[in-house]
Amino acid sequence: FSANDELDTSVGKMYGSLVLLNTYLSLKAGKANISLLWLGLILLVFAGLSYHALYVTHLDAPAWLLPLVRFPLFRFFDYLLIGLALSFVSFWLFGIHLSVILIFVYLKGIRYLRLGGRLKQLEKDLFTKNQENEKLLHSIMPQDVAEELKKTGKTKIRKFESATILFADVKGFSKKAQELKETKPATAAEDLIDLLDDTFSEMDTICKNNGLERIKTIGDCYMAVAGVPIASKTHALDTAMAALAIQKWMADEKQKRNGDFWEVRLGMHTGELVAGVVGTQRYAYDVWGADVNVASRMESGGEIGKVNTTEYTKSLIEDFFEFEYREEIEAKNIGMIKAYFIKRIKPELSADTAGFEPNEQFRKLKKERFGS
Repeated sequence: FSANDELDTSVGKMYGSLVLLNTYLSLKAGKANISLLWLGLILLVFAGLSYHALYVTHLDAPAWLLPLVRFPLFRFFDYLLIGLALSFVSFWLFGIHLSVILIFVYLKGIRYLRLGGRLKQLEKDLFTKNQENEKLLHSIMPQDVAEELKKTGKTKIRKFESATILFADVKGFSKKAQELKETKPATAAEDLIDLLDDTFSEMDTICKNNGLERIKTIGDCYMAVAGVPIASKTHALDTAMAALAIQKWMADEKQKRNGDFWEVRLGMHTGELVAGVVGTQRYAYDVWGADVNVASRMESGGEIGKVNTTEYTKSLIEDFFEFEYREEIEAKNIGMIKAYFIKRIKPELSADTAGFEPNEQFRKLKKERFGS
């Protein structure tokens, strides 16, 4: 830019050296002092502009500077500075590429982290949904059957040589429905179903505590079975205890409500049956057999507030309970069957005067008779 090109070149080399030196010292100072780099560069740019304004644009080169820039050692620095300058440019370009790569990796990492978080949430939601489905499946069929259905997509129809079936029919449903319709017409239907749900839920609890499986409800009729799907030696005894517990709870509830509660009629019978899941759209675990029909006949032919059973079932549990012979009942396609009411646990085996709670002697006899 001036007549003194040699001076311009030499000063440029010195200026470039100062830039490289500033960069090196600033980077060496550490990340915390990286601002030194920018401060040094600003000062050097200012110095370069000042040189150009003072010595190149308006003034000739000062005589004292010429011997210094013509010194042979500066020729060595010509190549050194060129190499350093190329190195600096290379590192600078490498730094830019590295920065771009790091930014790319960072953005990708953020994306994958977000994706991982969403996948984790989806996995959690899927696990929760699966738990809900399992709970629902177990609520409509026995756990062993539900597990078999999950693994194979179907279940085998199984025959059970001995099981006890219990039917409980709620009496007074229609009467209660009419009462609610007259007293609470706006919420009559909801109140009626809520009351029935509370009743069946209590029956569920009693049956579960005594080892029975609820099979289904049909309107205001409740059905459960013992000895299915897991065979049990005590199924008849367990069913009798559950039936007496339901009878007692219904009577107590009616007394608490001052008579404003329905009653129940119970029937049970022991025999063989087959059980399994039917249907492909809506799975339902059910039991079938002639003895199931007999148990249903024991319920329909019984009396309100009492447990009706057959002579065969009586023979299995007569050492534990008191019975009352009532009459022969006709069962469809079977004929006449002797029927008995289960009155209570025998006094010597009962922990209460009413005969609903077993004592230690009861449990000891049960263990001696059935081994459990």
